[in-house]
Formats: sequence, C-alpha cells, structure tokens
Amino acid sequence: MKIKPLHILPTDNTPEFFFDPQGTIRIKGRGLYGTGGHPTEEIQSWVESYLKEPAENTLIKIAFEYLNSYSTSILVKILKNLSGVQLMKKKLTIHWFYEEDDDDILERGEYVASAFNIPIRFSVTNDINTCC
Repeated sequence: MKIKPLHILPTDNTPEFFFDPQGTIRIKGRGLYGTGGHPTEEIQSWVESYLKEPAENTLIKIAFEYLNSYSTSILVKILKNLSGVQLMKKKLTIHWFYEEDDDDILERGEYVASAFNIPIRFSVTNDINTCC
C-alpha cells in the first residue's frame, strides 16, 4: 500500500510539515512548541510507513525562523528516524536554510549535525518564508 503525502499547515507558533513519499520533506516556519500539541504520532506513523519503501533519494529541507529547545528535540527525533534510509543504501540529503544574520538558527543546526552525527548542508537565504 502506497502512503499518501502528509501536509500539516503552519500556525503562528508551529512549522509547516510537508512529507512527500516521492522523497521530498519540508519543515519550515516557527518552532515554538510547548510540551504538548505537536502532531508527533501522525508524523511518526508517516515516517515508519515511509521507511518501509523509501524513495531512492530523500531530500529534507529545513527552514526555521525560530526554533526553541523542545521543537529542536522533536526535529532531531524526526531526522534520526529518517536517517534510517541510509541503512537501506538510499541517499539522504538534509538542507538547512538560515537567514544571513541568524546565528542562532545556524548554531542550532550545527549542534544537531554534530551531536547526532547527521550530515547537514547549510545555506544562507534572504528570506526563510520564500526559500524552499
């Protein structure tokens, strides 16, 4: 059974999640989650289904305007799970976008990459809202 795309719209405090079974995943917006109200189960279920038959190439695009600690922990869980495509000899590319003057978002991405041994490509953008 083929899985369908998952699209969770953003709010003022939560990012947009777009998960396409063709291999494109986008997480973009503001990560201001508190300790509840996050669609973790829905995303986890989609990722588990995706990992049964991942695309040859999985491209994850991340673009945050703001990312708090709790949202970072959610993001890390998603990335660690999706990195399982590499165990199946599939290609994984993670592209982290940040605005030129936003050292906090860049540092958060570098922390995620080093602490969890996840390869991430970093790119400067003029506007997070229109970049990806």
